[in-house]
Amino acid sequence: MFQTTKYIDPLVDFAFKKIFGSDSNKDLLIDFLNEVFNGRKHIVDLIYNKNEHPGELKKDGGVIFDLLCTGDHNDHFIIEIQRGKQQNFKQRALFYTSRLISDQAPKGKRSSWGYKLTEVFLIALLEDTIASDFSKEQYFHEINLCDRNTGKVFYEKPGYIYIELHKFVKTADELETGLDKWLFALKNMGSMDKIPAGYATPVFEKLFNIAQYTNLTKEEKMLWDNNLKRKWDNQNVLDYALNEARELGHQLGHQEGHQAGIEQGIKENVRKTVIKMKEKGLSFQQIAEITDLQISEIEDL
Repeated sequence: MFQTTKYIDPLVDFAFKKIFGSDSNKDLLIDFLNEVFNGRKHIVDLIYNKNEHPGELKKDGGVIFDLLCTGDHNDHFIIEIQRGKQQNFKQRALFYTSRLISDQAPKGKRSSWGYKLTEVFLIALLEDTIASDFSKEQYFHEINLCDRNTGKVFYEKPGYIYIELHKFVKTADELETGLDKWLFALKNMGSMDKIPAGYATPVFEKLFNIAQYTNLTKEEKMLWDNNLKRKWDNQNVLDYALNEARELGHQLGHQEGHQAGIEQGIKENVRKTVIKMKEKGLSFQQIAEITDLQISEIEDL
């Protein structure tokens, strides 16, 4: 048994899908999304879609979303968890939403369809920063197409909402809004031993009840323990690789120039990290998401 706290961590894959990914719990996801949109949208109902989205042709690569659902106005919501830095996460977000947009086109009679697109949103919960151009203090970022010179919104669909949880530093006594309470719970639940004051609502009582480790079935506890072990193993591998990269970089830096040495060290340790991830049984898809390498590159290592 690996669990040492009362509640499972919502930012671990199994827990996130346990809490948000089923019809019986969709009221939790609806409440969270409505707090995120803060009155700009009001979601009444959701339908869960398969999270695996295949390409049009067999040779085309599919995409796997953490969570994909459709709202009562046929609007689409992709909810993603990003646990570590990934160089091309912004590009991946564009690719994901583009796939959902392009798939709206009918196979025939496109002229009568008239490009009547429904809304597509990607909401990303981030444990680390993905973009240097994000402000150092702001944790909530809403991105859409706008005029570069005036800042005026040109088109709201698709929309991207990035929430950097490591920048959300409010304490339990400082929570003011429903979104504050959600972000505090998502970030800290894994280390809590009781429901904080101010969470006495049906939605949050249900959230904490679902996340209580003792309420999991035997099979769910096994899945959770395996997910937690994988998270720790991956973090240990990445920490080791980073330390090795720095050390090798400093060594090579004396011979080739400091920056070139660092870059060479990082490349070498990415290779070592991929090999170790393979040995631990991670799939090529999981390794690709963690390292930002192409699957073809991973196969060659």
